[in-house]
Amino acid sequence: MALATTSPWSVEAIEGRVVRYADLRPCYNAFIDTRSPGSESKENFTIIGPGVSENPDQHVHIAEPHGFNIGGARQPPGCVNSQHSHHTAEVFVVNSGEWRFDLGEHGDDAQVVLHPGDVISLSTGMFRGFTNVGSGAGFLFAILGGDDPGRVLWAPQVFDMAAEFGLVLLENGSLIDTANGQSVPANSRPMPRTSPQQVIKLRRATTADAAGMVWRSAPCRPGDTTAIIGEDGPLNDPHPFRLDRLCLSKGAAEYRRTSATAEVLFVHSGCAQVGWDGGEITLNLSDTMTVPIGLECNLSSNAEAVVYRVTGDKVSQPN
Repeated sequence: MALATTSPWSVEAIEGRVVRYADLRPCYNAFIDTRSPGSESKENFTIIGPGVSENPDQHVHIAEPHGFNIGGARQPPGCVNSQHSHHTAEVFVVNSGEWRFDLGEHGDDAQVVLHPGDVISLSTGMFRGFTNVGSGAGFLFAILGGDDPGRVLWAPQVFDMAAEFGLVLLENGSLIDTANGQSVPANSRPMPRTSPQQVIKLRRATTADAAGMVWRSAPCRPGDTTAIIGEDGPLNDPHPFRLDRLCLSKGAAEYRRTSATAEVLFVHSGCAQVGWDGGEITLNLSDTMTVPIGLECNLSSNAEAVVYRVTGDKVSQPN
């Protein structure tokens, strides 16, 4: 149902701000661990913003700055994302599958398993890795803090594994594949292996710490909005964004005017209709949409649906 106000946004323009799950373009060699045993089948997606991929060929679906980055990971059963650390916030929403998050240099400081709808907010300056431990392919919706989330700091053993398969990470953050005939440019140097001194500076988590990083999904009550990340949410460590879960009831419309900051919608289950004065589009399961700043619209569903909403603190007018 469209709102009775005037909007310059056409259906085609709004569609340009939607990344359909079916249209996601994966990168199979985004990181230095891409050929390490158990990691070779992972797919990395950069949905909004540059992300942290080390491969310059990684496709960026929407480059517009939001103050945060949106990405995704899809992995078959048993596939591993190796131990690494970030300088900015990293949050995952489990869209499908069963995932184990392993904390620490070797992944043995603490472990926690998440299921669809669960959210984990991983501390900066701490090694983490994750594995699809379910029986089928799984997808993680990812949020990284900042317009530039920086580079990944890999655990020392990841460099050792990469060298066995001809992959070299440069100091500028780009990846060289010597097995495919690439060579380190004359004016570049390989990234040094992470040192014991760097490792010591990182945080080590306990089992209790790991549990405190997780929000467990509970059954939705249609019409409810649940704060997850933010001052009013259970995961209230400082983040440059907030995260809410919207539970849409059948046929009802949530009328709202968007804030002056970036806003992204991700459909976790069901499908949702976004209506405004100018048209209406449907967001299907696992689709992502960045809402134009200031657009007055409604969000509804022909059946019950669950949508996760990310809002930032950066004012950014759409291109």
